[in-house]
Amino acid sequence: MKEEYAALVRDNPIPKQHVETFLSTVAPRGAGNCATSHDAAAQARRHRQQRRWATQVIVTDELARHACAERGLPPPDDVLPMHLLTIPETDVADLGSIIAAALAHSPAARALLADLEREQHIPETAVRDYYDRNTDRFLTPEALRRGVDPFNTVEPSDIHPYAHVHDGIAQRLRHAAARRAFFNWLDRARADVVYAEGHEHPGDPSHPDHEHRH
Repeated sequence: MKEEYAALVRDNPIPKQHVETFLSTVAPRGAGNCATSHDAAAQARRHRQQRRWATQVIVTDELARHACAERGLPPPDDVLPMHLLTIPETDVADLGSIIAAALAHSPAARALLADLEREQHIPETAVRDYYDRNTDRFLTPEALRRGVDPFNTVEPSDIHPYAHVHDGIAQRLRHAAARRAFFNWLDRARADVVYAEGHEHPGDPSHPDHEHRH
């Protein structure tokens, strides 16, 4: 008897029906009445990859819920991702970012990311280095109107003072560091997830339809 779950997360089953509900929310499956056998095969492959993509988003939500509980964070809204999704069909068809989808639609994933961001310490030297290496990002409106080339000689008055942009840079770097921490957490957390056949990661090379995109 085939498994009735799409994946096991810490021995807790994620029902296959959750994945199917998820897919029915974001992507119509009709291939048209005059589809050729080649079209039908391509449509079947597309749906298999969509199923795997959807499984990953739901697994990420479940893992994030566990992580939030372990960190003592307030319980996120008790809403499953399939009830929140508004992802355009084109994003699903192109196997859009699993993590982006999870962060957009999982309260637990967002809560975890916010907690990770609070943990990030950005050294002053990193902030200053970013300012010095990205002059083009800090031209004043007047300099932009004059068409100042930030990669040639720039007058000090053409650039926003460091003190004025310091906090924004620190926040940008903290945000980027938190996302890297989230990616690393997810890689570790899903290492022990058990997937049913047909629900593997879309980029898993062990299945013939695998496709890895960033």
